[in-house]
Amino acid sequence: MARSVIATIVLLCCVSSALAEDWPGWRGPRGDGTSQEKGIPLVWSPKENVRWKTDIPGTGHSSPIVFAGRVFVTTCLEETGERLLLCLDARTGAQLWRRTVVKTRLEQKHRLNSYASSTPVADGRHVWVTFLDHPNMLVACYDFDGTEVWRRSPGSLLSVHGFCTSPVLHKNLLILNGDQDGPAYLVALDKATGKEVWRTDRPNRTRSYCTPLLIESPAKPGVTQLILSGSQCVASYDADTGKRLWQLDGPTEQFVASLVYADDVLFLTTGYPEFHLMGIRPDGNGNITGTGHVAWHIPHTDNKNGRYASYVPSPLAVGDHFFVISDLGWLGCIEAVTGKRLWNERLGRHHSASPVLVEDHLLLPDDDGMTWVVKASPRFELVRKNALGDECYASPAVAQGCLYLRTLHSLWCIGSGGK
Repeated sequence: MARSVIATIVLLCCVSSALAEDWPGWRGPRGDGTSQEKGIPLVWSPKENVRWKTDIPGTGHSSPIVFAGRVFVTTCLEETGERLLLCLDARTGAQLWRRTVVKTRLEQKHRLNSYASSTPVADGRHVWVTFLDHPNMLVACYDFDGTEVWRRSPGSLLSVHGFCTSPVLHKNLLILNGDQDGPAYLVALDKATGKEVWRTDRPNRTRSYCTPLLIESPAKPGVTQLILSGSQCVASYDADTGKRLWQLDGPTEQFVASLVYADDVLFLTTGYPEFHLMGIRPDGNGNITGTGHVAWHIPHTDNKNGRYASYVPSPLAVGDHFFVISDLGWLGCIEAVTGKRLWNERLGRHHSASPVLVEDHLLLPDDDGMTWVVKASPRFELVRKNALGDECYASPAVAQGCLYLRTLHSLWCIGSGGK
């Protein structure tokens, strides 16, 4: 009997562990803002369903990441120019260690940017972080005990609006977007040593702030495509080698939001100076501009000067629909295959954070710190509004049964039942 009980407990623990996910980098384990976690509360307040709250020194818009019971977050102490990497206990919020990655002068930036906007990435043994050590991009690797393993500068990063390059992991590679107002590049470093593995020239020499998306398309079996929007184009690269596979010119100059992928269609929302929504088939070769690989296109004139398309917040793909929240607070639902717009509804005053998907619900923080909970459905259904009383510019993380929200001054861990 005792053995049976023990076996059952072990089995349940294994099942629970299998269902739980870490949140290793920008937009989570799939790079698209989706979570497979269950039981995340849809209702919270400063006194309800809060596991812990920890004050974060300095300022930053980077997202927290969660791996193996640890939370990593970056910030900047503007009075000293210190760019910090913090490691917290995911159970309690207690600070385990703090490292000054670099101390440097504050760069020129956009008023909606920060000096710590790049989200780290981790693999369970190491965590990688990027900052601007003007005029160069700086990449540093730490182990989970806070010991620095290596640091490297892959090149300059010149941008009048500041820095925001979140690293992406692929196999043994750490891949970084070097779009800038100068000789631009994509670069892959060996994640263990920092040694450069490949480098690819980027066209048009225009700054962008997008994190690449990794996809597997049935049209290109055996190839992991690294899709990057930015610098007046959308382009696909072989993630193993950096070889460019295809490029679509336009539809505008500057990009911030990452792409998402559903039904073998990439969803693009951008940007500046024009706002476009576009579905792109990832099966082309060479320059695919004007070759029929655009599945559908909602042009700038139909998006009312940014009312219905996003510049900064990245979208979500749910089933056969795309959901996009504009900077101006309009949430829209679009059929993935056809591009048919099903609805647009107004939420917050202004949105900077990218939403996450939890159990068929969209969680959408606005700049005022209100998180809108909306059913991921072809019919608009507002479920709840949750306020924490502090501004919010960072995208959420979801891991190990909890939601992590970074507000202007604090990091909150939201979980059922609170403490």
